[in-house]
Amino acid sequence: MIDLSTTYMGLKLRTPLVPSASPLTQEFDSVRRLEDTGAAAIVFHSLFEETGRAGVDESSRPALDHYVSHLRRAKESLAVPVIASLCGATPAGWIEYARQIEQAGVDAIELNLYQVPSEADIPGALLENKYIEIVTSVKSALKIPVAAKLTPFFTSMANMAKCFDAAGVDALVLFNRFYQPDVNLDAMEIQPSVLLSTPQALRLPLTWIGLLSGRVKANLAGSSGVHGPEDVVKLLLVGADVTMMCSALLRNGIGHLADLETALSQWMEKHEYKSVAEIKGSLSQLRCPDPAAFERAQYANAVKGIENVVLTGREAWRILSGE
Repeated sequence: MIDLSTTYMGLKLRTPLVPSASPLTQEFDSVRRLEDTGAAAIVFHSLFEETGRAGVDESSRPALDHYVSHLRRAKESLAVPVIASLCGATPAGWIEYARQIEQAGVDAIELNLYQVPSEADIPGALLENKYIEIVTSVKSALKIPVAAKLTPFFTSMANMAKCFDAAGVDALVLFNRFYQPDVNLDAMEIQPSVLLSTPQALRLPLTWIGLLSGRVKANLAGSSGVHGPEDVVKLLLVGADVTMMCSALLRNGIGHLADLETALSQWMEKHEYKSVAEIKGSLSQLRCPDPAAFERAQYANAVKGIENVVLTGREAWRILSGE
């Protein structure tokens, strides 16, 4: 019997397959389908402070009330853990919203630290300290576990992970995807543009989870680029506790969750693994036979490999063209 279970933020999960925050959780029917098709836990779509303004603008409070009510209904109806997602805008808003979300009875909360710094006069260190302060203040105000969903755009990602860990965060979600605008050439204007991730996006969380596994106390969630069963296995091998997906479910449908679970079990059986715990972290940097593979030492080898591919391609062209 293959044991797919894992532990995330103190929550015992049936598998490491967790739908990340997405529009799929806005309707309760979709939430129910996520559970029925194998979701081990469900991260709900983010509540943005700008749409709620609890305690600031009572006229817009229904957005917060609706979100909390939606979470409460989910918690009462689902057997799997319910994880809320919050994207605050002010120090007071982060704490107030988090407290009210906790009262809905959720199992944990994910802090969606989504901010695009555009002010040139604000140094990076100030922004980084602000992130740590947000996590520290929310963590101290709540009793439930707290995860921080991070951007990869820090000068020293390893140091920031260590700082978040020291602040007591229960999990790090790697990584948040920023949605950049596009230019509409017909209307000659800037417009929003949402592009679903591809499997190639997995490389970034794969690298950093491999580097951080065993070096921080916080659990590690791999997010972005998780599409097929091989992506799930890769993240587990480098040390992820759970693997989160959004684009794959939007592209393939909610039923894709069941396919991933079946394929994961088949891979483990084929390679004679009895449990996810046995896989987890076996190829992290701390346990990898070639630790330098995660660092710059391998850069020259990678470039050399590309050069070989280019040269091989040129040689093939010469042969085909009769040169």
